[in-house]
Amino acid sequence: MHEGDYLSLNGTTGEVYFGEVKTKPAEVTGDFAELMELCKKYTKLVVRTNADTPHDAEVASTFGAVGIGLCRTEHMFFENEKIKAMREMILSDTVEGREKALDKLLPYQKQDFYGILKCMDGMPVNIRLLDPPLHEFVPHDLKGQETMAAEMGVSVQFIQNRVNSLSEHNPMLGLRGCRLGNTFPEITAMQTKAILGAAVQLKKEGFNPMPEIMVPLVGIVNELDIQESIIRKTAKKLFEKEGVEVPFKVGTMIEIPRAALTADMIAQKAEYFSFGTNDLTQMTFGYSRDDIASFLPSYLEKKILDVDPFQVLDQNGVGQLIKMAVEKGRQARKNLKCGICGEHGGEPSSVKFCHRVGLNYVSCSPFRVPIARLAAAQAAVEEN
Repeated sequence: MHEGDYLSLNGTTGEVYFGEVKTKPAEVTGDFAELMELCKKYTKLVVRTNADTPHDAEVASTFGAVGIGLCRTEHMFFENEKIKAMREMILSDTVEGREKALDKLLPYQKQDFYGILKCMDGMPVNIRLLDPPLHEFVPHDLKGQETMAAEMGVSVQFIQNRVNSLSEHNPMLGLRGCRLGNTFPEITAMQTKAILGAAVQLKKEGFNPMPEIMVPLVGIVNELDIQESIIRKTAKKLFEKEGVEVPFKVGTMIEIPRAALTADMIAQKAEYFSFGTNDLTQMTFGYSRDDIASFLPSYLEKKILDVDPFQVLDQNGVGQLIKMAVEKGRQARKNLKCGICGEHGGEPSSVKFCHRVGLNYVSCSPFRVPIARLAAAQAAVEEN
């Protein structure tokens, strides 16, 4: 074999072939289609997908997903012009500087949301506001820092100082999620304009967009209170200006144990809960999901753990927090919609647990949708 030679892989059997085997998109046909129809007949727990692009949304829709349970907005910023504007926003040290950069980002974001909402016409699309640690976006190499200095008309030293000031000892517990939106409310306002601006445009074109705006990393109701207020005020101004209103929901991601423990308070502000079981598992166990590989094999071998808790939901610990949050949340808001959007949303035993504790939906990556649908249907049959 040489660099550039083709290899083809049969993902079902594991067979490898020399050369290029022509492929075509997977289709739901034959026995597979019949099985999916049976699932539809019995299931109570519906399946959405995690998707950040219209293509992923389309694939999941083909497999029977009935909406998007998680659309991550940070994944949309890594293309060339977008990353420049994003870096400019992060590196600016004034509100005016950030707003100037956000004005550049707004049309990009609106275009992204337009494509996804259009693809999922008439189905709910749960869009998470910006969540990542900021250091992931800033340039750490000299060339990148020089480019940004020229772009912003400042010195390289200024950029380096800003990059250093954004450095955190534990970025996953630092300035991200709702903390970012509450520290820099103009970011939340821009994203709200982009989401609802796209929805308004689609409504004018005769479509039926169903946006849901999700505030991430809430641990205390006051955090959600401020974010919800920014979202509602921004929406009111936009709808008045456009002369069109689009119904939308504001909810939160339950991924911090404190949020689960105080779910009754948080449900007074949140119209729905989406359990981010990746972070909820990380914070409940105190295991870093980025570093678990250093000790997981040993833990599995010694039977300290039976399974990787990031692959299979820990029903005794993390599961109890989910169950409690659903119960307490619905005491405060009777019609509270609840779902999960972590990787566990496509794992059969985890899906069945979600059915048992009364969740409305699970969300998983597009190609795991059929497995999740089957597990949801089996859970309903087993219950009877």
